[in-house]
Amino acid sequence: MQLFLLTHLSWFVALHIMAFVSWMAGLFYLPRLFVYHTQMAPNSEEYARFCLMERRLQRQIMAPAMVVTFFTGALMASLPGVVDWSALWWWVKIVCLFGMFAFHGACAVWRRGFAEGHNHHRERFYRIANEVPTILMIVIVIMIVVRP
Repeated sequence: MQLFLLTHLSWFVALHIMAFVSWMAGLFYLPRLFVYHTQMAPNSEEYARFCLMERRLQRQIMAPAMVVTFFTGALMASLPGVVDWSALWWWVKIVCLFGMFAFHGACAVWRRGFAEGHNHHRERFYRIANEVPTILMIVIVIMIVVRP
């Protein structure tokens, strides 16, 4: 298995990057949809349209992209010499990755709240939440590329 991964490593890196970009696009866009969703009347046609858009974004783009990102990253990290397990950058990256998973889960909870007609947050909350994946992504990319 390791020989296969090493032989095709550039393909796994490419797939990992494409999946990560897709996942991040969803994590950037879904909270923005929530901002606009808070401005809709709960029983309106527009409210229902936002529910549909949010569900499709999460289930058809974000969730599959997250899974592919995780598995391709785990496969690459399993290769000998790819990760220095004693290096601080790796652990910072892992903590931020768990933060990204937690944010993804929070988005799922917020989406279900909208779908069930009981959103508990204001527009400002989602505007602030929209910055969380950006901060996490910046730290993750720096940890992987620069490895300080």
